[in-house]
Amino acid sequence: MASDLLYAYVNGLFPMADESGEIGWYAPDPRAIIPIDTYKPSKSLRPVLNKEQFDIEINKNFTEVMRQCSLPRFMGDGIWISNELIDMYTQLHDMGFAHSVEAYEDGELVGGLYGVSVGGAFFGESMFHKVSNASKVAFHFLVERLRDRNFGLLDTQFINDNVLRYGAIEIPKEDYTAMLGDALALSTGFVDGGGKIAIE
Repeated sequence: MASDLLYAYVNGLFPMADESGEIGWYAPDPRAIIPIDTYKPSKSLRPVLNKEQFDIEINKNFTEVMRQCSLPRFMGDGIWISNELIDMYTQLHDMGFAHSVEAYEDGELVGGLYGVSVGGAFFGESMFHKVSNASKVAFHFLVERLRDRNFGLLDTQFINDNVLRYGAIEIPKEDYTAMLGDALALSTGFVDGGGKIAIE
């Protein structure tokens, strides 16, 4: 199953589960991305970053991040992360392709995000927070890491208010496919010794 998930990502697809748990595969047109080079933290976030309120970790508790992301955020919120998807992404994590960025306060996991990384492409999936600004700080760290490691694509799938605050834009599927191909060909990785795949 994890190999099918990886194949989907390198071909521009991603999964979501419906209320029954059935998994569907999606490739929206237009596609939402966050330009890595133009991202800037909001003015309100800068004091939080300067305070160093949160300790940031990578891949310390991947599955728990997914479980937190799978919880409804408000009454009537749809759930698209099923237990089957958690198992699939955890397998992908064990293979070195799925990663979490986690924010801790006083040793407690209070926010974070997860996604899939192949070559120079990072496919952002979901984020959560228990403490104000925790997920925003985790996202800021994500972008800084992608810049440091010369990533070419930060995919955020659909446009919505949450990703708009980080500078998300929509591009035609044709442009996304070209950008994805270029990013997959980059010789980089989210972590040293992470998963490698031959892109043909």
